[in-house]
Amino acid sequence: MQRPPGPKPHFLIGNMPLASRDPLTVMTRWARDYGDIFYYRAGWIHVYFFNRPDLIETVLVRNHSNLLKDHVVRNSRWFFGNGLLTSEGDEWKRQRRLAQPAFQRERVASYDTIMTNYAEQMLSHWRDGAILDVHQEMMNLTLRIVVRTLFGVEAGNAETISDALNTMMRHTAGVRLLLPPIARKLPLPGMGKVRGAVRQLNDSVSAIISKRQTRAEHDSNDLLSMLITARDEDGSTMTATEVRDQVLTFLIAGHETTALALSWTWYLLSRNPEVENKLHQELDTVLGRRAPNAADLPSLIYTERVIKESMRLYPPAWSLAREAAKEFEVERYRIPAGANLVMSQWILQRDPRFFRDPDNFEPERWGSEASQQLPRFAYFPFGGGPRQCIGAGFAMMEAVLLLATIATRFRLRVVDDHPIVAVPSFTLRPKNGIRMELKQRFSH
Repeated sequence: MQRPPGPKPHFLIGNMPLASRDPLTVMTRWARDYGDIFYYRAGWIHVYFFNRPDLIETVLVRNHSNLLKDHVVRNSRWFFGNGLLTSEGDEWKRQRRLAQPAFQRERVASYDTIMTNYAEQMLSHWRDGAILDVHQEMMNLTLRIVVRTLFGVEAGNAETISDALNTMMRHTAGVRLLLPPIARKLPLPGMGKVRGAVRQLNDSVSAIISKRQTRAEHDSNDLLSMLITARDEDGSTMTATEVRDQVLTFLIAGHETTALALSWTWYLLSRNPEVENKLHQELDTVLGRRAPNAADLPSLIYTERVIKESMRLYPPAWSLAREAAKEFEVERYRIPAGANLVMSQWILQRDPRFFRDPDNFEPERWGSEASQQLPRFAYFPFGGGPRQCIGAGFAMMEAVLLLATIATRFRLRVVDDHPIVAVPSFTLRPKNGIRMELKQRFSH
């Protein structure tokens, strides 16, 4: 059975799109040139790239039990631990069962005031005409929110945690995503900084858990309390290591997605003032100048569409991958055991087959008939299938509430000489941050 078409391999190394200067452009070109299934070899890894909604559904839904986490995720266990992001099989199912109650709709809705209060605190320090790295502001804001809502304590060291995460992401981008865990012990440039950042994150997680354990026993409405006290069907509880791994996973994933969604949204609004005007019209009509709450969400229709469209163009999770546990067939191709299957939100969500004028920022498209007829997995910013992001509802509510709170008070404008470069690391981050000038909408 033949292999899919693909780029001509280089001697020994094959093809390394992550090592190129612009991986997103390289892989987008390959998808255009070689079709919906193409093959390349990245070093020793055999990669089958799927770029059609029904093919992605085959991987994430119909054949999910035959698929494992990919090399990149498995290689990251040395700092993520074996939490919900990296665990497999029965262990993953157990962890998901224990964490799920914290993300029930009613519980998530109860976090609304915490979210908007932290946003208001941040805005109290913003000044008209000031220039800020808005990406860093969003990271600090969402970090404080996730620590308070999911772990029940205040993040006294938010900047320290954020700096450690920035260091880790900066030095684990590109081809380094493929390096095995042993590489962390090698004298590679920046690897010492990564090890220091991991130690800092571990210390921060330990401090969060310790602080939470000193709180009153009856105050157990947050995720961390549930993880500490929950009993599975067989009566077992999570070990201290398991709790640590979950806290670190939710600490990173729980704020990174929303922060990036908002960061790219501010950039897109700055470049599309007509969209920003429509957003302000809705906010002024629904909210006046007050902060939003969960009850306002059904009325903030355009605000939600702005977030959805931002996540279409700049998905925080720009790709996802799985490894085949056993050989299987897709269409006329044999996928061998051990092969990596890669799918990219960045590429498919900009595909003109599914989105008219795909490079345009048009939140209105989400109210159209075409959006109602989109194939499942033409748009999948939170993944899909059994392993869809457990915090998808949390992240969407938070993004809408924070966008509404901040945009009611300020317009943000990208500084003209500041380059905006999207870097595909574990997430899609702006390489140099996003420096923006604050424009206050109303004078007090």
